Amino acid sequence: MKKVVLALVAIMICAVSFDASAQNNKALEKALKKEYKKKLKEYQKEGWMIYGSSRTLEVALLKHYESLNNEDVREIFATTTSTSQNIGSDKLEMNASTKYAKQAGMRVKGRIVEDMGSVISTEEAEEFEHFYEAYEAAVDKEIRGEIKLSYALYRPTTIAGKKGYEFRAYYIVDEESATKARIRAFQNAARESEVAQKYAEKVSDFIKDGFPVSE
Repeated sequence: MKKVVLALVAIMICAVSFDASAQNNKALEKALKKEYKKKLKEYQKEGWMIYGSSRTLEVALLKHYESLNNEDVREIFATTTSTSQNIGSDKLEMNASTKYAKQAGMRVKGRIVEDMGSVISTEEAEEFEHFYEAYEAAVDKEIRGEIKLSYALYRPTTIAGKKGYEFRAYYIVDEESATKARIRAFQNAARESEVAQKYAEKVSDFIKDGFPVSE
């Protein structure tokens, strides 16, 4: 009898958990749909048009949100202006990779200062400053081959009295690929840094830590 009661309790718990999960999924789906409609309306109101794609803005935006459902990807936002559409699109990618590299550098610097500040000497701290610059430059180079354009937008504008374009784009980067890129960047930057080589194991752990890419 006791076993039967326990079994019934287990079934009830599973049923409640399943119902709660279903409700959460339904709420999330509703929120995403609302967010999609809001963003689409915002783009249309502000005069943004899809750039470099045969897909409509509606489909591009849906595909983007679908990509973000994967917890192992990061989103990178980039923006620029140019009097040339081709140059503008090239500048977008540079903007995205540079933004990611700066945040990667800031992330590592923050961890080193916070976790190793009491261990490293003043001289080593100064040497690390050179390493941060080298690391950022290396990340910028390595991550460029890993970021993937999700969708890009453009709209006419005026630049110094001339006809130009304003661009914005969202890129997606897989965290596993990004981690490998950061590790390669660290290895390249560390070759010229004695202090980075000295604390290589610890710094390498910081490099491997993922981070959200903010706008």
